[in-house]
Amino acid sequence: MTFELGQGTGPLRGVKVVEIAGIGPSPHACMMLADLGADVIRVERPGGQMLTGGSHDLLNRGRPSVALNLKDPAAVETVLTLIEDADVLVEGMRPGVTEKLGIGPDACAERNPRLVYARMTGWGQTGPFAQVAGHDMNYIAITGTLHGLGQVKGKPQFPGNLVGDFGGGSTYLVIGILAALLEAKSSGQGQVVDAAIVDGTASLNAMGAAFLAGGGFKEERASNLLDGGTPYYDVYETSDGEHMSVGALEPQFYEVFVELLGIKDTAPDRYDPANHDQLRKLIAATFLQRTQAEWVGIFEGSDACVAGIIPMSKAIEHPHMKARQVFVEHEGVVQPQPAPRFSRTEATLSHPPAPVPGAHTREALAAWGIDNVEQLLESGAAVQP
Repeated sequence: MTFELGQGTGPLRGVKVVEIAGIGPSPHACMMLADLGADVIRVERPGGQMLTGGSHDLLNRGRPSVALNLKDPAAVETVLTLIEDADVLVEGMRPGVTEKLGIGPDACAERNPRLVYARMTGWGQTGPFAQVAGHDMNYIAITGTLHGLGQVKGKPQFPGNLVGDFGGGSTYLVIGILAALLEAKSSGQGQVVDAAIVDGTASLNAMGAAFLAGGGFKEERASNLLDGGTPYYDVYETSDGEHMSVGALEPQFYEVFVELLGIKDTAPDRYDPANHDQLRKLIAATFLQRTQAEWVGIFEGSDACVAGIIPMSKAIEHPHMKARQVFVEHEGVVQPQPAPRFSRTEATLSHPPAPVPGAHTREALAAWGIDNVEQLLESGAAVQP
């Protein structure tokens, strides 16, 4: 495989990113940057690390993988050479680790004052937990977000690692990178982006903070407008054991909902909270009378705000998803297209994930202007399996 820079098709074409490989949010952020056209080179430790890697690891798509032993001064010098002509460095290690390796913000700024140095952590670069290990659910736990998730009164329900790692993490990391890049174009100076999952998740939950400030928000699950506390914003089982999502909040949409469900003449007044238990039981009993497919045929495409809940394997074939080509087969793997979409600089998928860490060491380093690749390989500072 050969690599040539500047071949991206999205709006970030020409932006150069050096990624110090991590797990979770930082590779997801670099996937998005690569999806949008940036040239990203992924620097991995020889042999890789847990929870990442392989030809089906879509978080690593769109960029080559090089393996460098960052305990070797020659490998450290290689990273510093890479960032001399880069726009962004992304790292997801504990605070202080890159400084110890010799590739911290100060060392990189000496080589490239306009570099955006983007740091992704759970707790942030400062604070009493900064050096403590953690994972998604721990981070969202202390923001007040996890407490209210789920419709089970007894305990919170965590939605995989979507809210913390990718909602409050990689999404805000990318926002920070793009904002810093925009500022650097006018100032000529880079800066450090401290992207912390706790910060991003708190920001993501601004609506919850607004509800709390308004005084009408109950800090208990299944008790509010959008958490299953109302019968017209909830999930209901069908006769075949599948489920439907109901989001008929606005009056005009609710009217369509009760009419298509067939309970328009029997449903009690939804505005009286005293009727909610009765209304919920009526809705639940009615949904149990038909299969999901039958209800989908009745509701989807209407303004009732009702949709069948389907697994990812079926989402690929959903008519709307298929019409927009949200999922495509690329290099033998079905995967989501780049998002969002652009009218003029359309983003398209490029390289598949590396089959093994360092699979592209020789070719990628050469493409990025490293002229002593063979020497690095011979010394063990760089590795190509």
